[in-house]
Amino acid sequence: MTTQARPDVGIIGGTGFYTLLAESEQITVDTPFGPPSGPLTVGEVGGRTVAFLARHGADHRFPPHKINYRANIWALRAVGVRQVLAPCAVGSLLPELGPGSLVVPDQIVDRTSGRHRTYYDSGAVHVSFADPYCPVGRETVLKTAHEHGNPVTDGGTTVVIDGPRFSSRAESRWYARQGWSLVNMTGQPEASLARELALCYTSIALVTDLDAGLAPGDEVQQQDVFQVFAENVERLQALLLRVVDALPRKPACRCGAVLDGIDLPFEPA
Repeated sequence: MTTQARPDVGIIGGTGFYTLLAESEQITVDTPFGPPSGPLTVGEVGGRTVAFLARHGADHRFPPHKINYRANIWALRAVGVRQVLAPCAVGSLLPELGPGSLVVPDQIVDRTSGRHRTYYDSGAVHVSFADPYCPVGRETVLKTAHEHGNPVTDGGTTVVIDGPRFSSRAESRWYARQGWSLVNMTGQPEASLARELALCYTSIALVTDLDAGLAPGDEVQQQDVFQVFAENVERLQALLLRVVDALPRKPACRCGAVLDGIDLPFEPA
């Protein structure tokens, strides 16, 4: 790595953000869990070194159930990242959260299956996940958005499904009846793996559609999802740039201490 400072902030998201990084460089990271979705792009944002990783790969080659989440999170930690911002596209389960809405969720429900969801396949390593997202990261996003007149909804539960198909109407109605707000395909095990490596992890959700079942005749189409995301990506990018600059260098949260007192079978990256 030729960058002078090691990145302490990581962003996992779709393609496009890394083009805003000044004098960026590509870094290939090997992990014990195989290759991540692609090389890390490292550059400066407001005097801070940031590592960006395209969650689905630079050419969107990996569908949600094929992403190597363990390698992605490990690679970020290996280069020095300790705070992760995770923008994502979501469907809304609430009529009042229409396309274009930004949400900072505070809870998550995992409905995925068959994904590698832990680093610790041996030993007794049980990390706290009662509050999945970093409180300091959430507060920073909300405060930064408010200061710049960017409406953001505080709180909500994201239910993560396998995909790659969208939900049936019955599934969508069932999720809504549980009191959940958003539906997504990539939030898990990404969030819990970040917690297992003692990283601060903050989700920033962009609503791209109303999930099937909220109104008669509604159905989710891929082209509509991509179009809404494209129409709002600059607004999301601008918020992320401001949040990176506003994140504290030493966050006053317990995310980094979650492994204290636990006998680990190996040392994290």
